Amino acid sequence: MAERLRRGDGRKVLPPFLNDLEHDRRYPPEDAMIEQLAKILNLSSDVLYFYAKRVPADLRRDAEDGEVQAAYSAFRKVIDQAKREPYRSKSRRFALVKD
Repeated sequence: MAERLRRGDGRKVLPPFLNDLEHDRRYPPEDAMIEQLAKILNLSSDVLYFYAKRVPADLRRDAEDGEVQAAYSAFRKVIDQAKREPYRSKSRRFALVKD
């Protein structure tokens, strides 16, 4: 996988760097690499941003306090529902997020 990745400045990603990312020995990569990884892994980039503890670029903006609170409330509702209903498949849980 490392040979398919490029850093924001175009440099190749070396396998040890990717290994360090997987084992939390590096800070999360820049947005360009997160987006590439999402495509390679066939995942939504939102999932990788979540695990990287980062906010996607399209959400980095000024927002009213109420908007932020409503967004986190909706997110918690989906996560809490997934905890209460562990029989649901992962794909269904991701579909809940999209609804």
